[in-house]
Amino acid sequence: MTSKKLVNSVADCADDALTGLVACNPSLQLLQGHRVALRSDLDSLKGQVALLAGGGSGHEPAHAGFIGKGMLTGVIAGAVFTSPAVGSILAAIRAVAQAGTAGTLLIVKNYTGDRLNFGLAREQARAEGIPVEMVVIGDDSAFTVLKKAGRRGLCGTVLIHKVAGALAEAGVGLEEITKRVSAVATAMGTLGVSLSSCSVPGSKPTFELSADEVELGLGIHGEAGVRRIKMATADDIVKLMLDHMTNPSNASHVPVHLGSSVVLMVNNLGGLSFLELGIVADAAVRSLEGRGVKIARALVGTFMSALEMPGVSLTLLLVDEPLLKLIDAETTASAWPSTAKVSVTGRKRTRAAPAEPREVADSTAAGGVASKRMVLVLERVCSTLLGLEEHLNALDRAAGDGDCGTTHSRAARAIQEWLKAGPPPASAAQLLSRLSVLLLEKMGGSSGALYGLFLTAAAQPLKAKTDLPAWSAAMDAGLEAMQKYGKAAPGDRTMLDALWAAGQELQAWKSPGADLLQILTKGVKSAEAAAEATKNMEAGAGRASYISSARLDQPDPGAVAAAAILHAILEVLQSQGV
Repeated sequence: MTSKKLVNSVADCADDALTGLVACNPSLQLLQGHRVALRSDLDSLKGQVALLAGGGSGHEPAHAGFIGKGMLTGVIAGAVFTSPAVGSILAAIRAVAQAGTAGTLLIVKNYTGDRLNFGLAREQARAEGIPVEMVVIGDDSAFTVLKKAGRRGLCGTVLIHKVAGALAEAGVGLEEITKRVSAVATAMGTLGVSLSSCSVPGSKPTFELSADEVELGLGIHGEAGVRRIKMATADDIVKLMLDHMTNPSNASHVPVHLGSSVVLMVNNLGGLSFLELGIVADAAVRSLEGRGVKIARALVGTFMSALEMPGVSLTLLLVDEPLLKLIDAETTASAWPSTAKVSVTGRKRTRAAPAEPREVADSTAAGGVASKRMVLVLERVCSTLLGLEEHLNALDRAAGDGDCGTTHSRAARAIQEWLKAGPPPASAAQLLSRLSVLLLEKMGGSSGALYGLFLTAAAQPLKAKTDLPAWSAAMDAGLEAMQKYGKAAPGDRTMLDALWAAGQELQAWKSPGADLLQILTKGVKSAEAAAEATKNMEAGAGRASYISSARLDQPDPGAVAAAAILHAILEVLQSQGV
């Protein structure tokens, strides 16, 4: 079965992609009749060396994303994973030559088709009297024994675009640029790993992996790597990659040693989430610095992809200060990241958290028995929520992410750890305030924010008194805050429905001689009935409001959780004979 691709046609996808890039970037122009993109200010480059690169499409943003002042002059694109035509390469060389440039350097990744086609175009151009040089970049560090074909050209090629572009912008001549970038290329290595393959438009995936395997040392055309390894943590996989890349017994290793200074590239191969990319970047930085390697610059993003491949490659380039200046030189290329021109290693990465405000002595602090009762209530609430985790998740799947139970369990475990650390505040107001902070930090999601709002607001009326009218006022304040910031109202099929129903019953606490347990029992029953009734409501707020009501035939998980919390509180108070 072929994969789905958002294209107009398989045959035209490479043309359409390049046309789209040029259409959105006024600094680029297409060369008529060819799949070639050039700087729109080409005529201003008279007397400067032109830099042309390219290869198959499917590696975006490479290569056209790196056209601009300080990087490439132009790019020749082939069909997906296919070398560009000799005629188009020659046309690009002629175009930059006719603009008055001082020779052309072809920057070519080491693949047979690219070497042949760019090499043939170079020879034809030289026969026409156009000065053209060519560098073939092979930065693959996968193979421990070098093959006749040499190392494949991978993401490190983008660093060569940057160095050559800075030299050309500085007015350095063709021969000198060729010599210097060739030397730079020998101090560089790249290694990729992927969770699965990619698929060329109109085709099936290029290889298959089982659920517990990842591919190590693969190229950028969907070809398999040097070996398959078992799925592991990001830290372990990154360590394995760096061990392989820097092992002296590996013929294609990067000679990185204690005290070496490097540029690190963490490259998304196309389908990795930004979350995973950040985790890999962190692992790479920690692993390298743990080896005593100084990271002079770290570039993280998508530079050279393999369509939608969910994988990552790491590139290491040994650098000194003169080379760093070329890396840092200004460029207008749209795909080159804007990074600080300072070392990554040695920088302070954390800032001290602000001091907590001093707690004012509270005259409403409960005595020993009441304080122990608070602990029992919290413990019962936690055990209740942990027991409901799977049920709440199942209810939440109808609305999308299915994590309501997980979120509430996270809160329960955080409260349990907090209770282990020491006794909670004896003051009801301080207890609710501390719980608010804890849930905001540990619970996460909109539930954490809503509970945090509720508890913060509910704490205020309890600063002066903790009698039943004050607790009723606390419920009112919490509900008001939830409605103000959460934008939900009773009947919107949210956790508010259960809390609101209970709050209406708890108004009776404001009457003289009110019975705590009798009224709380009514409040819990109303909350449970309201939670059950949410299955017949149309969602008016929250993520569920985007889902067809026909699919929401179960109670709202947030309302179920809120009712369960109230029930747990009631059970403890009843058992204590309050």
